[in-house]
Amino acid sequence: MTSASRSIAAIALSLSLAAPQAAQARFTPTHGSNHWTVDQEVQLGQKTASEENRKMPLLAESDPVTQYVQRLGARLAAHAPGYQWPYSFHVVNQKEINAFALPGGPIYVNLGTLKAADNEAELAGVIAHEISHVVQRHATRAATTQQNAQGALSLLGALLGNGILAEAASFGVGSIFLKNSRRSESEADLLGTDILYDSGYNPKAMADFFKKLEAQGGNPPQFLSDHPNPGNRYEAVIREASTLPSKTYPADVGQFAAIKQAIAGKTPPSAQEIAQAQGNGNGGAGIGQSSIYPSGRFATFRHDVYDVSYPDNWQVFGDNSSDVTIAPPQGVSQNSIAFGAIIQEYQTESASDTLDQSTHELVTFLRQRNADLRQVGHDESIRVNGLPAKSIQLLGTSPIQRNGQTVAERDWLVTLKQRNGDLLYLIFVSPEPDYRSLEPAFQQILNSLHLRKTGA
Repeated sequence: MTSASRSIAAIALSLSLAAPQAAQARFTPTHGSNHWTVDQEVQLGQKTASEENRKMPLLAESDPVTQYVQRLGARLAAHAPGYQWPYSFHVVNQKEINAFALPGGPIYVNLGTLKAADNEAELAGVIAHEISHVVQRHATRAATTQQNAQGALSLLGALLGNGILAEAASFGVGSIFLKNSRRSESEADLLGTDILYDSGYNPKAMADFFKKLEAQGGNPPQFLSDHPNPGNRYEAVIREASTLPSKTYPADVGQFAAIKQAIAGKTPPSAQEIAQAQGNGNGGAGIGQSSIYPSGRFATFRHDVYDVSYPDNWQVFGDNSSDVTIAPPQGVSQNSIAFGAIIQEYQTESASDTLDQSTHELVTFLRQRNADLRQVGHDESIRVNGLPAKSIQLLGTSPIQRNGQTVAERDWLVTLKQRNGDLLYLIFVSPEPDYRSLEPAFQQILNSLHLRKTGA
């Protein structure tokens, strides 16, 4: 073979090897103006998630369903292109078929979505779609587009200043961060198709799930309301999938069948039921309802700072590194808690302050946030699993109304000093008429508390 022939053969071989890759016409992610830096977007998403976690009826982090979704989400996120956002995955105990993503990585999937999926690939398609919204930074890009530069920078200053929790809450569920344009939906569909394929799932499953939702007709699922159809959605996903090399896909690579069996008997509340419980003080619900009254069975929650047990018919709102609320789903309203326990850390002005000094500093702080709050009686020195603690009874106004009248609220505050000088504190919350009925459960929760890092 001559030198020229070898060159021609080499070129031909090179072209033949390159041809399959060239035929793989993947979706190319778009970019756009964004006033938020990556770090700011992550911070904003985490603050918003912290606020939303208090309001939504989330399954506990220890729940096998949550752990399954977290594993599935991590598998998909590993194949997401671009910046590796700190993704987190949560399951909302809600009937409607829906899912949403917050800026910077937090992703939520309704239990109704798991119930509706016929296989793991369909569920993975929903999660891959939400991951794509995070990858494309659709939320903050949309916010940037809707504001002029000065307005966006002013808002950013508020979000990253002392008022970040209050401001971030306004960007929570139902806000601009969850209202995507049809163009954004199209991008999330196509990029999600590629993520699904790269993760080992048949991308056609995403199209099948969308088609199934659209076939429901007159009363479309909430997912289609929050994720408007960009037009020919099924065909667009199928077309994108057809550009990818064919391969064999396993039926399910996780524990989908076992999870489906586990949730078969669960009846999550609807959005309307949740809204009624949150928006009107539980609708005057009485403590005698089994959904409110603590069961005699206890589960364990493991935080980075402590372990604690709680009634297994209540839920943990928060995660192992955040502030936590433990309550029945119907006991949490949009902006407050009517029944349950709050566990938080409080950074004291001086690490050398005594437990007594730090506790009174905390009480002052709490009263500044709620002028209606007042102390009843004197402080009491107690011990919690051998550690010195302070106990204070407080009275305020419950978010619950009964017979059209406001109800007094009893708040039992317990504080413990940590090794770093800060406080860990618990507030047990109940309408005053129900406090005695709940007190044994509150005491059992307190007795179960074990600090990992203490000041003892």
